[in-house]
Amino acid sequence: MTPTWRWPGRRVLALAVLVAGVLALHLWVVDTAWRNRLGDRPTDRPPPPIEVAFVKALAPATPPVAAAAAPVAPRRRPRRVAVAASASPASAPAEEVASAGVAAASAPQEAASAPPADTADSAPAAADAGVAAASAPASSAEVATAASAAASDAQAFDWPPSTRLSYTVQGNYRGPLSGAAQVEWRRQDSHYQVRVTVQLAAAFERRMLSDGELTADGLKPRRYDQVTRIVLRDPRQETVHFNDDTIALATGKTVPTMPGVQDAASQFVQLTWLFLTHPERLRPGQEVEFPLALPRRAGRWRYRVLPAEPLALPFGALYAYPLKPVAGTLRPNEVAVEMWIAPTLQYLPVRIGMNWKDEATLDMVLDSAPLQAAP
Repeated sequence: MTPTWRWPGRRVLALAVLVAGVLALHLWVVDTAWRNRLGDRPTDRPPPPIEVAFVKALAPATPPVAAAAAPVAPRRRPRRVAVAASASPASAPAEEVASAGVAAASAPQEAASAPPADTADSAPAAADAGVAAASAPASSAEVATAASAAASDAQAFDWPPSTRLSYTVQGNYRGPLSGAAQVEWRRQDSHYQVRVTVQLAAAFERRMLSDGELTADGLKPRRYDQVTRIVLRDPRQETVHFNDDTIALATGKTVPTMPGVQDAASQFVQLTWLFLTHPERLRPGQEVEFPLALPRRAGRWRYRVLPAEPLALPFGALYAYPLKPVAGTLRPNEVAVEMWIAPTLQYLPVRIGMNWKDEATLDMVLDSAPLQAAP
């Protein structure tokens, strides 16, 4: 008699569920490890924003002549006061390109209606006085008199108040692109944040945050976060940590730190600081160089200053100096970022252009007067 075999359905089903569960667990672990390696850590959230109320429209004015920056001494934090808190493209090339209601200002002032004089001519007279004092013997009284005269010709440097710049974005990648962008500079004592947001319709958003300290040499980033949101995809976060001796990139790679290193967001304000303290550097033909740490690599970036160009902005006309990347600075697959710096608006970037191999482009133009916090 042939034995009758019964199919062990329940046992097979249980075994299949167990195998599927173990496989899913392994896939989750691998996916989590890979995301962490890329800096995509949902639990490692960016620092909260510094609370700021942007209340004053910045009108064009004669650029200030600032003395060299002095170290920022931390002040006693005042009692907390309630203020209005401000919260703050779909394929790979367009995504990489993105990684760069205001009362209108009054009519442009005379300083903004004509081409700016050579910024080298407006450099602080303190340097001339210092050279003269050092070239010949002088009494202590003479030295004190010369120092006092030099100090009267140059304002003591102070970081600009917290500032918000709003841009209209136009571009092209396999068709027209449009959107909006903001660059926010926030400061509280010696703590700073630079927050950059680029949005293209409802399909793409990138937020970049630089968090760090103010020093005598400009901005010193401690952390950089880049969060990218693309429709129908999970958000991706990439984080760079700036330690005293090393820089931990979002890929998990560690590289030695470099003096004066900046990140993709802080570079905009670092350039403003440079030209505020050394206006002679904003002269056509000059080159500006500094180390830059991106999520996947660190290197040195160089920009060349081009002759000033007139810009007709919605709130008035002014002149701005284009800063263009020097050939050889970028790798073949990287985005070229160009900036237009306006001396009459505290050396802020009034236009930012991004170009990826001439296949994808974005043009960010200031659409209203910058807003600043009250002194």
